[in-house]
Amino acid sequence: MTSHSRATPSDDVLALIATQRPIEAHGIVGDMRTAALVADDGTVDFFCWPEFDSPSLFVSLLDAPRAGAFELAPDLPDARRMQIYLPDTNVLVTRWLSDETIVEVTDFMPIYPVDRLSRLVRIVRAIGGDARIDMRCAVRLDYARADTQARADGNDICFSAAGQPSVRLAGSRPMTLTDNAAQAAFELRDGETAEFILGGIDDELVRTDDIANCYTDTVTFWQRWIGTSNYRGRWREMVQRSALALKLLTSRTTGAIAAAATFGLPESPGGERNWDYRYTWIRDASFTIYAFMRLGFTEEANDFMRWTAQRVTTDAEGKNVLSIMYTMDGHEDIEESNLDHLVGHGGAQPVRIGNGAHDQVQHDIYGELLDGIYLSNKYGEAISHQGWKHVVAIVDEACERWNTPDVGIWEMRGEPQHFLHSRLMCWVAVDRAIRLAQKRSLPAPFKRWNDVRAAIHDDIWNNFWDEDAGHFVQRLGSKALDGALLLMPLLRFVGATDPCWLATLDAIEKRLVRDGMVRRYLLEDTPCDGLKGEEGAFAACSFWYVECLARAGRLDHARAEFDKLMSYANPLGLYAEEFDPKGHHLGNTPQALTHLALISAATFLDRKLDGKDTHWQP
Repeated sequence: MTSHSRATPSDDVLALIATQRPIEAHGIVGDMRTAALVADDGTVDFFCWPEFDSPSLFVSLLDAPRAGAFELAPDLPDARRMQIYLPDTNVLVTRWLSDETIVEVTDFMPIYPVDRLSRLVRIVRAIGGDARIDMRCAVRLDYARADTQARADGNDICFSAAGQPSVRLAGSRPMTLTDNAAQAAFELRDGETAEFILGGIDDELVRTDDIANCYTDTVTFWQRWIGTSNYRGRWREMVQRSALALKLLTSRTTGAIAAAATFGLPESPGGERNWDYRYTWIRDASFTIYAFMRLGFTEEANDFMRWTAQRVTTDAEGKNVLSIMYTMDGHEDIEESNLDHLVGHGGAQPVRIGNGAHDQVQHDIYGELLDGIYLSNKYGEAISHQGWKHVVAIVDEACERWNTPDVGIWEMRGEPQHFLHSRLMCWVAVDRAIRLAQKRSLPAPFKRWNDVRAAIHDDIWNNFWDEDAGHFVQRLGSKALDGALLLMPLLRFVGATDPCWLATLDAIEKRLVRDGMVRRYLLEDTPCDGLKGEEGAFAACSFWYVECLARAGRLDHARAEFDKLMSYANPLGLYAEEFDPKGHHLGNTPQALTHLALISAATFLDRKLDGKDTHWQP
């Protein structure tokens, strides 16, 4: 296996890395336009503004406080720290419990009309005693690349830099300027509060006398939304937390769904697998609407389908074109570049923004999109005439390309290959289109589509079932296993108790599974990966594995593995993309694909344990 060798970090770099917080030591707040990570020590160390994929105000999670941080905490060095969400909300409370007093910092982002920029509200309260509070807000615009200048404007502090949107910090306590940052130190008596609000420089910021109403409105918004969920089964709190995380990643201005809230968080400590996930992947978002609809949230699915329909364009040859990923406002310009001035989380470099995968060839998106369209029609709005014309063109494209190589679901950076999963998803695209046309009595080239569906089916069985290995394989000409194979029964290509599938499931368990955590693939078996270094176990694959066990009737095993995965959540019930061997989080967070896979596994396993019909399927 290839290792990723790097020069030993200098003492200065090691000192910077030592100030960084673990990935799982964070909660998230947001307003469905952007989001901020709040560490369990009260520091906002990651915040892109005013949109998910905008440049950052604070990015010390990937460097050090010099890269921007908003610190708000009591002087209680021996206190126990913890974080909780207010029930059924994305309002976060960070708590310090000492022998003398309790201090709480409440963070939230109000759900304002879309013509107003996002704001971060921070309220600190002393309970049962007095406490000294320290606040320091160092905005560093444009990923800490811009020459950000702070200045006083009355009682507020404003931050600006050439070519960047300016921000304003207002507070209920006096602030001073020190080292180009806003600072405040004050005493809170028992029951007293202080408030700080960060938002656009030209906006009328909510002031302290309005914060109570703002807080109540935000709590009410989230509780009303999650209150419409139809899920009443086991693990309800975890399922609802996953739904709230997915909703937070869903743009209320466009309907697009971000893959994660962050960029640059490494898939391996010190490695180069550091990507920007603040964009909409057709794949991930299509899976997300499946999770939403499982819980009864059809509006989100309908919004995303409308957004997707607007992305379909026509090329010079008159063919419909759909990219694999977009910015949150629907553009395809996502060029990848490096932030070389940041040391990276744990020293993992390069820190990338943008994503070079935007122009890759990935045939699996046909299937994910069509599966989403099919389910959206089944449980949401009926497809429009123009929408069906787009579907026909997209499926015809899948029919033309299904037997050509691509980079696959994992966006390999080596040479394109013939991947089983890509074949599978082309089969799904044709299958779902046929079903949809039949259900809605829509015109379609049924004979041609049926012929292609049968051809893909036969190709998978003839060329990707390895008799010698005794299992399905990742790609043509290989005996490698792949966590993506776990989708085969979930998408109804193969029966969940078919002997060939069960043999594959057993092989995956033997080679890729460790304590419930499933690797995507083994690097020594997959040279087309194209990158150096290791990676962690993939959290979504781990939940797919649980669902496969449940569908195979191995309920005791499925429940045991599911309970293990529950223990790997952070204290707030959030998950990043991957796990290290000890179950600590790796990669961008919170990861939509992980949370939607959790919802799917939980809802199916719950019904199976109750002996109920699991009819909610394509």
